[in-house]
Amino acid sequence: MPIDDLQQAAQKIAGFLSTLNKLGGMRLKYRITAGDGARDPEGLEARQIYVELGGPDVPLVIQHNGELLRALETIAAQMLRLEQREHDLVSFDAANFKALRAQELRLSAETAAEKVLRTGVPYSFPPMNSRERRLLHLACRELEGVETASVGEGLNRFLVVYPEGKTNLPVTPPVKPRGFGRR
Repeated sequence: MPIDDLQQAAQKIAGFLSTLNKLGGMRLKYRITAGDGARDPEGLEARQIYVELGGPDVPLVIQHNGELLRALETIAAQMLRLEQREHDLVSFDAANFKALRAQELRLSAETAAEKVLRTGVPYSFPPMNSRERRLLHLACRELEGVETASVGEGLNRFLVVYPEGKTNLPVTPPVKPRGFGRR
């Protein structure tokens, strides 16, 4: 379902970012585009609102694999009361992070597909968010001889690349990298 009032939605996001700068001590500049100008040129997202972030705190926003960038997107989508499946109607980017990540995921998909075709063994990517899994699905759809499926639940959901017609093969869940928490 599209966002009813794009101008009002853009104003809400601008207010949120202004408050984040003022009360959160962030130093971010932003440009918000709504409507036709917000469309994703590659067609990967169904975005209706596109927010480009700039300024001195951009490195903070994109560190840790863009965790804060995705969090800002999620907050904006929730402020607009979008359902989970509609979250890609609002897209944030900083320093071309998402485009570079999409390119990285396409290359990873190609590498995984080559390995699967060479060995006949499914390849499991580490757990990732739904947007990144979707990018991998789309990249693999264009490749001959492989198919994909998402496996697992919640934060442990990951994508598997299978040889075509062999999605019944067993897969080993990927090992989660150890974070900053418990040791």
